[in-house]
Amino acid sequence: MRAVRFHGAGDLRMEELPLPVPKAGEVRIRPLAVGVCGTDIHIFRGEFSSACPVVLGHEIAGTVDAVTSGVKGIREGDLVTVQPNTFCGVCRYCRLGREHLCLEMRAHGVHMDGGFAEALVAGAKAVYRLPAGLDARVGCFAEPLACALHGMDRLAVSSGSTVLVIGAGPVGLMLARLSCLAGAGLVAVSEPIAERRKAAYSFGASLVADPGAEGWRESLMEATAGQGFDSVIDAVGGATTFEQAVSLAARGGKVLVFGVAPPDAPAAIRPYDVFSRELTVIGTLINPYTHERAVMILPQIGLEKLSIEVLPLAQLREALDSQASGRAAIKIQIRPQA
Repeated sequence: MRAVRFHGAGDLRMEELPLPVPKAGEVRIRPLAVGVCGTDIHIFRGEFSSACPVVLGHEIAGTVDAVTSGVKGIREGDLVTVQPNTFCGVCRYCRLGREHLCLEMRAHGVHMDGGFAEALVAGAKAVYRLPAGLDARVGCFAEPLACALHGMDRLAVSSGSTVLVIGAGPVGLMLARLSCLAGAGLVAVSEPIAERRKAAYSFGASLVADPGAEGWRESLMEATAGQGFDSVIDAVGGATTFEQAVSLAARGGKVLVFGVAPPDAPAAIRPYDVFSRELTVIGTLINPYTHERAVMILPQIGLEKLSIEVLPLAQLREALDSQASGRAAIKIQIRPQA
């Protein structure tokens, strides 16, 4: 089979590899659509650690083409998505039911081969059937949507409250839509790219601001009568956006750090602001026990409205560059079978 493997920072190679053979309890999947994620970009740049060599790609939708003994509820030909993370099961966090904090967590597309290949093997426990007839380009959003659901669980948006989402990339748009579904009274979005600002309205935002425009902060504060937002979500991941999130939170407000910043990026936050305004800063990591819910709620999110550019496997490097720039389609995906 053909696969693109990561061999180190900036080093991607198209290779011919043996077709993987599933063991008992595993299935083999032919990926049809695989999303390019910020994590893939960080790994490619050498900013995140990973196995090497490894096939990247963890936002996967594809068809099952081999099923082994012991597998229940999955058949050849099923359209499926993959929950990419596996856990040791014996560390303190696993034994407390918090596997996503596992000290030995491993993931397809990071430590194990992922979806930027013509086939991959995954444990059946990590494979979820998608609704029949669902477009694979929508199906591969199940993984980031599962992460967004965990973030929303942590944030616990109240009905009638105010929410600001910083960043209208794919996940920012999902978080805006989920805030609406949770009953937020006002959902605002801050986004510098015009196409993404337009998309934010279609995902339920009632106010959209351009952080590069004069008076953008004032317009957001005015919408809350100068009080700030009950919940602020940094869906970008960076020092500047985190600082903005803290500054725009209301007294007693919550700040959700969803976007993944480079590990060594510092932010300038005054502890007195957290103290005097009684702010809560919340982290959120991956998708513990939310993948099934993501599959169920996919049809309600409206992801088919996104502008999606689909590229063949041979153009993975170009896909990473396009997704990182934010200036092309809102989402870049790879079609490994093309």
